[in-house]
Amino acid sequence: MTVTISRLYDSYADAQQAVTALEAAGVQHSNISIVANNSDGWFDGKKDRDGVDDRAEAAGTGAGIGAGVGGAAGLLAGLGLLAIPGLGPVVAAGWLAATAVGAAAGAATGGVVGALTEAGVSKEDAPLYAEGVRRGGTLVSAKVADADRTRFDGILNRSSVNLQDRSATWQKTGWTGYDPANKPYGADEVRKERSLYGS
Repeated sequence: MTVTISRLYDSYADAQQAVTALEAAGVQHSNISIVANNSDGWFDGKKDRDGVDDRAEAAGTGAGIGAGVGGAAGLLAGLGLLAIPGLGPVVAAGWLAATAVGAAAGAATGGVVGALTEAGVSKEDAPLYAEGVRRGGTLVSAKVADADRTRFDGILNRSSVNLQDRSATWQKTGWTGYDPANKPYGADEVRKERSLYGS
């Protein structure tokens, strides 16, 4: 039986290390997904084969995936830019990004939350992961054998955010829940949010 495990990270670098560790531990990169907020433009999109800047292309279509960035093996070699309703511009690769974009393109409800819950993430946690990405974080999800879950949970727990503590912090500032209709965070809001957590 396969289960989906997910973690939120304050920095892309921490998430990148988690992905690399999962791949080194034997998880196929086709079973890993990463979605990182790019509202502040930390990832500079490269032009894909059609010669159009992927940042403009993604913003224009609302769901355009740019070409992968070469130079690294595995999942991280396939990073591309896209826009997900409620999250704004993200850098992503893997099955979760494809599912969320497919939902957005087909006008299906749920987006990234629906994709996570469909993959087995709890209905309580999925919106928290989405809000974490909206606020500047990076989400890593992996499909793993249930028998290996404990081992892979240990890998993902390194440097990850305590989701319950973080959502309690958001609630103290008036947050009542993830809403895909909310305006995505802009560059200044993302920088401010990241500075709160030292990332």
